[in-house]
Amino acid sequence: MSDLEIRPAVAGDIEAIVAMLADDPLGAQRESPDDLGPYLSAFERLANDPHQHVVVAVRGDKVVGTLQLTIVPGLSRRGATRSIVEGVRIHAEERGSGLGTQLIEWAVEESGRQGCRLVQLTSDVTRTDAHRFYERLGFEASHVGFKKNL
Repeated sequence: MSDLEIRPAVAGDIEAIVAMLADDPLGAQRESPDDLGPYLSAFERLANDPHQHVVVAVRGDKVVGTLQLTIVPGLSRRGATRSIVEGVRIHAEERGSGLGTQLIEWAVEESGRQGCRLVQLTSDVTRTDAHRFYERLGFEASHVGFKKNL
């Protein structure tokens, strides 16, 4: 896997990122790869926020994975900073290759470099394979999450 590079995403990566976001049963219902405008606007906001880290994994000249790491300062846990991992996606051709592990390990290491004391993430209740994957990497299903669409 020495030909793999994990680097900050650039606007030119958005099409590939959105394609990966849409390439599963849940993403197919909520993503719109045919209209990149909203994604480019969101990426501009993310790129201008020092607490947001959107990264891509690139093999050769192809984007094969992505995730977003958000650094959140807080008061709880004695003023601890935490990170949130979001939008983890691996290109279909790379699934099972260990790339997901490499991306999550990058996120955990970067969280430590950013002074975080906790790394957290959520995963849709239907993604049982993902749950096993995160547990294998040392994450615990310790909380119940709630969402409300606006």
